[in-house]
Amino acid sequence: MNVRTPIALITGTLGSGKTTLVKRLIAGANRKLAVLMNEFGEIGIDSKIIEGEHTRIIELAGGCVCCELTGEFVAAVNELIDRYQPDLIVLEATGVAEADALVYEVEEELERARLDSVICIVDGYTSIRYPQVGYVGRVQLQQADIVLINKRDLITEKELEAVTAQIRRFNETAVVMATERCAGVEKLWVALANRPAGARRPQATASRPHTEEAELQSFTYSTTRNMDKAAFERWADSLPFQVYRVKGFVVLDSTGYLFNAVAGRWELEKFPVETGQLVFIGQRITAERDRIIEELQQCER
Repeated sequence: MNVRTPIALITGTLGSGKTTLVKRLIAGANRKLAVLMNEFGEIGIDSKIIEGEHTRIIELAGGCVCCELTGEFVAAVNELIDRYQPDLIVLEATGVAEADALVYEVEEELERARLDSVICIVDGYTSIRYPQVGYVGRVQLQQADIVLINKRDLITEKELEAVTAQIRRFNETAVVMATERCAGVEKLWVALANRPAGARRPQATASRPHTEEAELQSFTYSTTRNMDKAAFERWADSLPFQVYRVKGFVVLDSTGYLFNAVAGRWELEKFPVETGQLVFIGQRITAERDRIIEELQQCER
C-alpha cells in the first residue's frame, strides 16, 4: 500500500501570523515535521526565525507556489519525503497565494503526498480597520478547515463578533478560533481531529494569473551597520501607506532585533543577529525604494 505523506496547508494574508503558528507547531510537535516555506520576497526571512531540532525546512522565495513556482514546489515536497520521511509536512504559503490553486496543486500534482488540512489565519486587528475582503482573502477562507482569528488581544469583543460574522459569510463549516499570537496549538490539533466527516471545501481549481496582487512589489534592504534605535523607531512610525508589510532583522544600539510591520503597526523583538536585512512588500513600492533606503541609511551609525 502506497502511504502518502499528509500536508497541512497554512494560509493567511501578509503579516497575519503564519510563521508564528509554524513556530508553535514545531515547538509542540510530538511527531516528525518538515516545513516548506514560500515567501513573496526574493530572500527568505521566515526560515531564519524558525528553529526546531527535529524539523527540516525548505524555502521557496521570489514567487508563489500556486503559479510561478509550481515545478519547484513539487520537487521540494518530493525532496522532503525522500530525505527526511516526515510524519507531516507543514506548508506555509505566501500571503498572496490563492488557496484554491494550492489545494489543486496538492491534490492533483503530488503523487506521494495528500492534503490533510487547511488552516487560514485572519489578522483580527487589520480586518477591523480594512474590512473589505478581496478575492485572495475570500478563497483562503473558503478553502479552510480551521480559521484562526489572530491578534485577539488587539480587538474588542464586539469587533471579534464582527470578524467572525465576516468569516461566516464565506465559510459556514470551518472551526473558528480566536487566539493571541497563535497560542493554543493543542486545541488546534484537537479541532482538526474532530472535523465533521461530511465537511467539504469548494472545488479546487488550477492556478490563474494573479489579479488583485499584480501591483504588489517587493525589495530588500541590507546593511552591516549598527543603527540608532530612536531614529529607526521614528522611521518606522513614518512608513508610507503603500507599504503593507516589512519583516526582517536590524541591529539597533548594538542589539539585534526582529522587526515586523503590518498595515502601519510595527514591533521589535530581540533576536540574535549581527547584520540588518529587511524585506518590503507593498503596492507599487519600487517607486519609493530609493527614498526608503536613504532614510534607513540616515539611521546608520
